[in-house]
Amino acid sequence: MDLKKGISFFGVFSIAAGAMISSGIFILPGLAYSKAGPAIFIAYFLAGLLALLGVFSVIELSTAMPKAGGDYYFINKTFGPMLGTLSGFLGWIALSLKSAFAIFGLSEMIFLYTGFNPLISGIFFSLFFIVINIIGVKEAAIFQIVMIIGLLSFMFIYVGVGLPKVQSSYFTPFFTVGINEIFVTSGLIFISFGGLLNLANVAEEVINPKKNIPLGIISSVVVVTILYTLITYVITGTLDPVVFKKSLTPVADSANIFMGMPGYIMIIIASALAFSTTANAGIMAASRYPMALSRDQLLPRQIASINRRFKTPTYAIVITGIIIYLSLLLPLEMLVKAGSTIILTSYVLTNLSVIILRESKITNYKPSFKAPFYPWLQIVCIIVFTFFIIDLGAAAIELSLAFLFIGFCIYLFYGRKVKKREYALLHLLNRITDKRLLENTFEDELREILVNRDNIEQDNFDNLIKKAKIFDIEGPFDFEKLLNMVVKNIANEIDMTEEEIISRFLKRQEESNTAVSDFLAIPHIVIDGENKMFLTIVRSKEGIKFTENENEVKAIFLLGGTKEKKVLHLKTIAALATLVGQTDFQLHWLNADNIIELKNLMILSGRKRFH
Repeated sequence: MDLKKGISFFGVFSIAAGAMISSGIFILPGLAYSKAGPAIFIAYFLAGLLALLGVFSVIELSTAMPKAGGDYYFINKTFGPMLGTLSGFLGWIALSLKSAFAIFGLSEMIFLYTGFNPLISGIFFSLFFIVINIIGVKEAAIFQIVMIIGLLSFMFIYVGVGLPKVQSSYFTPFFTVGINEIFVTSGLIFISFGGLLNLANVAEEVINPKKNIPLGIISSVVVVTILYTLITYVITGTLDPVVFKKSLTPVADSANIFMGMPGYIMIIIASALAFSTTANAGIMAASRYPMALSRDQLLPRQIASINRRFKTPTYAIVITGIIIYLSLLLPLEMLVKAGSTIILTSYVLTNLSVIILRESKITNYKPSFKAPFYPWLQIVCIIVFTFFIIDLGAAAIELSLAFLFIGFCIYLFYGRKVKKREYALLHLLNRITDKRLLENTFEDELREILVNRDNIEQDNFDNLIKKAKIFDIEGPFDFEKLLNMVVKNIANEIDMTEEEIISRFLKRQEESNTAVSDFLAIPHIVIDGENKMFLTIVRSKEGIKFTENENEVKAIFLLGGTKEKKVLHLKTIAALATLVGQTDFQLHWLNADNIIELKNLMILSGRKRFH
């Protein structure tokens, strides 16, 4: 069962922005300030700039393959099931850690003002967001939009009031650490921008993904980067450095100084909204990882099951909620570093995926948005993100390797049992070595994604084309010689002798010319048996001779069906006439490079469907 499409542009923006604006600005600045000093706002700006550069590849892949699982799906279809399983498991953990980070913030707020045990309140928050997400993605997205409107309003008020109150003395001396420390701090806070992967994970549920994914993600990154930079600038210029370093609520402490108690309360409400948006979007996105892994038989199939009433992956959401709660047991800095390391690794693999997919020349890889400055942008991102991973330190890398080992064990138990799986790296090798490695199952899968992405309604004719054998022949022939070339395939399909099939086609041609024009011919016969139908498609650039006038027919559709298929038989002929009559169809038919492009031309067309 497919997931329900219920996320609009505002939903895309809110999920991405809400997943970024949370602990990254309400808790992390104190930790970041202790490492970067007054240059903290530069570190946030750099992190946002790098996130924007890295996300171009995420957008390209999301518009080409809008499927649940996001970067896991991209990496799995690029590098194969082993690396796909590892990336899927790591991505699942990374977004779970980010959501845990948000629930940690909510629980700490409760603890600060009530003394209530954070681990107990963490259970209640986890259960609340699990229920919201089970009810439905549309409902979760609406909840997200309402919260993000309130959050952004509060934060822009804070910035507007705070900027005139900034004291320049708090920025002296400005560079208290080296440039490398500022870059390291950018890597540390990169978890703040992990929300961008959230959207890729729910891309299958986005309405009009070709338009809403690029606009939603890019606008959210720009807005959040500007907001982060301004907020950290205001905090640094209004809060005493000693207090700033130790504060777990730096924005609220800063607001209390220049806005008094009303400002303090406003920021507390804003931070609660921020933590809620991140936790909500995090569970929504993280739960799509195990669902995608299960769909690909890399986890038990039950995990991918969809709730019939709400059309949401209930098992995946519940399991993810449990992992998020268990993550609350990790120390704060280790939680942040491990999450950032895994997210950075996902960005490296995502950029590498774009290079491999483009260079493999896969016909059905058709993103509606293409990352600019290819391949230099991807190469720079891979180098910079790898540098950040190394700079985060051995402890974070060791924890990530531990998760990697668990993911590898999952692959050994499930993934290696799955046979005959194609991926883009094989296509690239095929292109380089010119060996017949593939069966084009990946091309077929991508075409189905395009059909779903572009909301192309399908009918019985489309199903016939998908099953049809297509011949691309060279050299001029007459009709009888053509039949001798293709009839064996037809005979195997319908269990009739080759001689009988040829005889019926020739007799049909004698009774009435089946060449509709000098471009198109639709030879069609009635066949023996019950509930049978076939379609064989031939392209001949030089042309097939049917009559003296129609002697260079370029598109031949050999059709046959049993008597009870008469209605479908006639609808198929009508569909063919409609298809070939489309503007520029003949030009595209002759210019198609291969059989896959011919099949795409027919299935992805905007012709009228017959039901």
